[in-house]
Amino acid sequence: MRASRLLSTLLLLQTRGRLTAQQIADELEVSVRTVYRDIEALSAAGVPVYADRGPAGGFQLLDGYRTTLTGLTTDEAAALLLDGSGATAGDLGLGPTLEAARLKLLASLPAEQRTTAGRIQERVHVDAPGWFRDPEAPPHLDTIAAAVWQEQKIRIRYRKWDQTPVERTLEPLGLVLKGIAWYLVARGRTRVNAYRIARVDGVEPLDAGFERPEGFDLRRYWLEWSERLQETLYSGGSATVRLAPRAVELWWMLGPVASRALRETGAPDPSQPGWVRAVVPIESFEHARIDFGRFGPDLEVLEPAELRALMVSDAAETLRRYSADSG
Repeated sequence: MRASRLLSTLLLLQTRGRLTAQQIADELEVSVRTVYRDIEALSAAGVPVYADRGPAGGFQLLDGYRTTLTGLTTDEAAALLLDGSGATAGDLGLGPTLEAARLKLLASLPAEQRTTAGRIQERVHVDAPGWFRDPEAPPHLDTIAAAVWQEQKIRIRYRKWDQTPVERTLEPLGLVLKGIAWYLVARGRTRVNAYRIARVDGVEPLDAGFERPEGFDLRRYWLEWSERLQETLYSGGSATVRLAPRAVELWWMLGPVASRALRETGAPDPSQPGWVRAVVPIESFEHARIDFGRFGPDLEVLEPAELRALMVSDAAETLRRYSADSG
């Protein structure tokens, strides 16, 4: 542990230049006293680190000194290959590993390239989750991730989309972060499927390994599975709707399938200036009733008649509740 910390201290000084003991302590999450001891150990090992006194002082390496001890461990290389942010790596228990890998990567670059990389890091930040939506932090994610790394079978207790509980014995093949939701891609008894990890109520690692299917491509599987899922979800027919400008502006909230339908079928409604008429796919009357209800008076269902009747009933019930004597 101390050897890793000494290397991290050395790489921090190499990539950042002069740093105070407090800055190093904050980066490595140790005490200032520990930093002083580590600096003494580096000096004793022949590393040319020296201290400047005064308010603008700190520790730094002798000009021109570079260490070549920047080799990445297997875990650090794996962390760098993750698509996503440090928060993603943190969910998988790889946060500190990713930071160590980034530090080693910066230290291995020539000074000019390191400056360019630093400028990019200072000027670009990726915050993947959408507004007003907190990323999921499933309680069993770390256990499932460990099984993925170790190619170890697991038994899970799972709630299907309709809350029906089931048990599955799975061979975990990979993890996917879709927006704010984590999914496990795993092979069951007969086929490969995807499971939303937030609906996993329990995980039991089994004393059995497995061999990955030859040629299995996680990215390709996910793209194909996502397309099939969207086709399945929007198999409930379609609805003709009339949208006010505000509803058009907020239509993106219903997702890419609804947005594409609006782009492809939307046209000005001659009976309502400024409004748009469109034909959009729906999952079911119940789902459409909830989705469309979010827009209030800015959306009108024209067809089918059964869905329009549901919307009318909801509007009447809402009016009744707000019109009721509160006393």
